[in-house]
Amino acid sequence: MSRPSDAQNSFADDAPVVNPRLGALEWVRWGWRTLTSMRTALLLLLALAVAAVPGSLIPQHSSDPNGVIQYQQANPGLSKVVDALQGFDVYTSFWFSAIYLLLFISLIGCVVPRLKHHWKALRKAPPRTPSRFTQLPASSSAVLPGVTVAQAMDAAERVLRSARYRTARYGDSVSAERGYLRESGNLLFHSALVGVLLAVFVGGGFTYTGQKILPAGQTFVNLQTSYDSLNPGRFFSDDSLAPYSLRLDRLDVKYEQQNVAALGQPLDYTAHVTTLLPNGKPEQHVIKVNDPLEIAGTSVYLLGNGYAPDITVRNTDGSIAFQGAVPFRPTEGTTMTSLGVVKAPDTGNPKKQIGMVGFLYPTAAERTDGSFTSIFPSVGRSQTLLSMQVFEGDVGLDAGTPKNVYELDTTGMKQVMGIKNPLQLKIGETRTLPDGLGSVTLNGVDRYAAFDIHHDPSQGLVALFVGLAVLGLITSLLVPRRRMWIKVRQEGDDVLVEYAGLARGDDPNLVRAVSELERNHHAQLPAAAREPAAVR
Repeated sequence: MSRPSDAQNSFADDAPVVNPRLGALEWVRWGWRTLTSMRTALLLLLALAVAAVPGSLIPQHSSDPNGVIQYQQANPGLSKVVDALQGFDVYTSFWFSAIYLLLFISLIGCVVPRLKHHWKALRKAPPRTPSRFTQLPASSSAVLPGVTVAQAMDAAERVLRSARYRTARYGDSVSAERGYLRESGNLLFHSALVGVLLAVFVGGGFTYTGQKILPAGQTFVNLQTSYDSLNPGRFFSDDSLAPYSLRLDRLDVKYEQQNVAALGQPLDYTAHVTTLLPNGKPEQHVIKVNDPLEIAGTSVYLLGNGYAPDITVRNTDGSIAFQGAVPFRPTEGTTMTSLGVVKAPDTGNPKKQIGMVGFLYPTAAERTDGSFTSIFPSVGRSQTLLSMQVFEGDVGLDAGTPKNVYELDTTGMKQVMGIKNPLQLKIGETRTLPDGLGSVTLNGVDRYAAFDIHHDPSQGLVALFVGLAVLGLITSLLVPRRRMWIKVRQEGDDVLVEYAGLARGDDPNLVRAVSELERNHHAQLPAAAREPAAVR
């Protein structure tokens, strides 16, 4: 569009457009408004959900330390990159914490001003009556004979109040409003989200998760030194561990034996345990895979199981170099063929310590090439076979550094029994080792259970805030926000009554609500006409 010929312009036609410059304070104000906008909060919530995905795909130190070790062994190159990006500690990483903190600030910046505005709106009177009802999305009118303006006004106010509207009179009209519960629900939802974030953040500092492999017949005491691995929160201390003990009495495993196609598949795991609290009596409990034990503020989960051969290693003079049940890690889930390491350091000579790496075959069967396999996961006295390679040298326990119990570093060790002449034992058998190293006895094969012990004091608060968030969300979705008006004026001997409604947001029932208001108002008029109510 061209300008009029007499238009005046104080700028030259070729003058450049200069945008105003923002100072430091203006940039801070712009950044704060952007961060505390609802759009930013939604984007940060989406970013937090996306950032949590790697934590479910990559094993975490906090929940699966053994899985982290296996991942690093299987992917040595990739694991360095993952570790540099804190991929094994996603939920405590700097980038996840940054998103978490920004979302927390954004939600607070969104909710607090809205709470203040909502509080003022709750105390305000309904808005004044519009002059033209025909411009509103829902309206109607009716001429009522034999009714005064005062009677119609009183009836209108009664009808609106009975429908839980807040009302106000403006001349010969009644203005009404309801549905503030919708905004209250919306604010409750967002406030509850802040509560969830705060509870998770604070509660996470007092949370700890530990893992323990416990052979049948052994007892676990809830001490920091008793855990195989422990991942404490930032506020953890020794006093955070509630005193109690847990003994694994037995582990019952039920396998499929009828269906040939699924022969040997596990059907059920049941751990029978005995717990003891200070100044209490021993109590028997049952732990299943999806049914944890709740004790002293901790949840004890049954995560896995396996076999622990009970082995005794004796020196040539008969003294014991090692004795105990050694957990073996299953390598085949169906047949329970298991791999394990035995380290016997107490031989009296650090250079002649004994290390053994072997396979346990619960139900052994020999292949045509002379090797063994397991054909069923259950242990039988005559069918179970333990086959091990034996090494002589330093097993590495005297260095004082932590070692993987499932690995034996054979560097610098001498192999005295190998693949071609392995040490093979059945339950109850004893074999003599070469080179005067003594003997090894397989006393039996026990079951072990892998327990995950979790303490999270924020669970109750998180559940409460989640419940409040769901309640707020349902309320904000189901409660309509409406404004209604009834205007009355005298027209000759009759009274003209106009009705109108306005919704905040989509409300498909608005027209029906206005029609219902008109019908209820008419139903009130005869009684009001016979017994006029006092004008308020």
